[in-house]
Amino acid sequence: MAATFFGEVVRAPCRAGTEDEEEEEEARETPEDTEVRRQLARKREVQLLGRQTKTSLDVSLLEKHPCSKFIIAIGNNAVAFLSSFVMNSGVWEEVGCTKLWNEWCRTADTLHLSPTDAFCVFYQLKSDPSVLICQCSCYVAEDQQFQWLEKVFGSSPRKNMQITVLTCRHVTDYKTSESTGSLPSPFLRALKTQHFKDPACCSLLEQPNIAHDLPAAVLSYCQVWKIPGILYLCYTDVMKLDIVTVEAFKPILSSMSFKELATAVPRSSEVLKKLASSETQSNIYT
Repeated sequence: MAATFFGEVVRAPCRAGTEDEEEEEEARETPEDTEVRRQLARKREVQLLGRQTKTSLDVSLLEKHPCSKFIIAIGNNAVAFLSSFVMNSGVWEEVGCTKLWNEWCRTADTLHLSPTDAFCVFYQLKSDPSVLICQCSCYVAEDQQFQWLEKVFGSSPRKNMQITVLTCRHVTDYKTSESTGSLPSPFLRALKTQHFKDPACCSLLEQPNIAHDLPAAVLSYCQVWKIPGILYLCYTDVMKLDIVTVEAFKPILSSMSFKELATAVPRSSEVLKKLASSETQSNIYT
C-alpha cells in the first residue's frame, strides 16, 4: 500500500509471482474475449467535446481556453452552489463538456440534458475569459481520472493559474476522536497545495482525513505541476441536493477567487430555492 501527497491510499501490487499467471490468462483468452475487452476500454474513454459541434477536441480544454482562475464543482451540492452564487452573478458561455460512461454514470446524450442527469460542463465568463468553471455532477471512475485530467489540463499545464475545487463527503467519513453525531453538520474543511499562498476560508483538514476520487486526483495533479490549488470539502449528512449543505459553502465567497464573481448574493438564495424545488419535483417521477 502507498499514499499520495494528499493521503489517498493506492494499492501497489507486487509483481512477484504474477507475470506467469498473467501470461497464462492471456494464452487462455479467446479472440472474442480480446475484442470484448477492447470494446469495453473504448467505451470507458473520456471524451472532451466542443460547445457548438459536440465533436471531440484535438487539444485539452485549458490549451484551447487558457485561464488564470479555474473553479471546479464536483457533486450536486457543489454544483448547486456555483449555479446559485456564481453563475447567477454574470454571463457565462459554455465552452465544452466531457462525455463518459462507467457503472455509475452514463452521459451519453450531452445535447439534451435534464436537471437530474449526470453531466460535466465547462463555462467561461464572458466579461473575463480568463475565468473558467466546471460543473461536474457525474462520477468519474478511478481508471478514468487520469484521462479526465489530460483532457482538461493537458500534458504540460500553465503554472500561472489558481485552481479551486468544491465537493462534499458524508460526515461519517470524517475521522475524529469525537462522536460524529456531536459534530455541527454540515461543516467545511480545506486542503491546499504547497504553492497555494492565500489564506483558506475555513479550518484546514486534519490528519488522518484524506481527499477521495476526482477531487484528490485534481489536487495531486496541482501539487505535481506546482499549480496553486485548494480543495473545499463540505462534510454533511445529506448527500442529495440540500439547501443547508449548499449554503455551508458560503464562507468561500469571501475568498480572493470568489470576491469579484459573486455579486448578486441576495438574489442567489431565491435561485437556490428554485433549484431545490425543481429537484424535489423531479424525484417524484424517478
